Amino acid sequence: MRLAGIGAVLFDMDGTLVDSDAAVERAWQRWAAEYEVDPAAALAIAHGRPADQTIRRLLPALDDSAVAAAAARQLALQYDDLSDVTATAGAHELLSTLARLGLPWAVVTSADARLAEARLGAAGIKPPVLVTVEDVRVGKPDPEGYLRAAALLGVPVSRCLVVEDAEVGLRAGRAAGAMTAALKGLDGDLRLDDLAQLARQLESTPPAR
Repeated sequence: MRLAGIGAVLFDMDGTLVDSDAAVERAWQRWAAEYEVDPAAALAIAHGRPADQTIRRLLPALDDSAVAAAAARQLALQYDDLSDVTATAGAHELLSTLARLGLPWAVVTSADARLAEARLGAAGIKPPVLVTVEDVRVGKPDPEGYLRAAALLGVPVSRCLVVEDAEVGLRAGRAAGAMTAALKGLDGDLRLDDLAQLARQLESTPPAR
């Protein structure tokens, strides 16, 4: 993969920039108990995907209004659960590297704005551009969020690197036409152990201007 061609970095939030996995799992487990759904089934498909998409797969008999209410309840369970939410390993190092290199970046998340701002704030991260599920018509794996972020940054999506820790997000990045970097053993154009590894690689290969 040619890092020299990268003009911007587009990050997923949960599990990528923000270590919120435990909070996400607690919320889905509580929601599953309320809606009499197998929590393991919910957790198996929820990561990186908008809540309404997950709920439609778990409870296909619900109509649109019931899905909306269930999704709102799931998000409500997450808003104030920030006690163990922190930045992921290497996140601040990587963001400092992007600042030194003059590379723009954005966050594209399946969370709504309230939850995204709460979790990013808990992790001490303030993105210059934030695209949430409320800013798009269709969430991941649809590419709309990443296309919107690239447009807001003014960088062709083909010169953007999407950093993700969920297959649904990697699919969105590929569909947008971006390069991909994958965490947690997933398969992307670049495989990462953590974000510090990407920082080192960018430092050693300054992007072309």
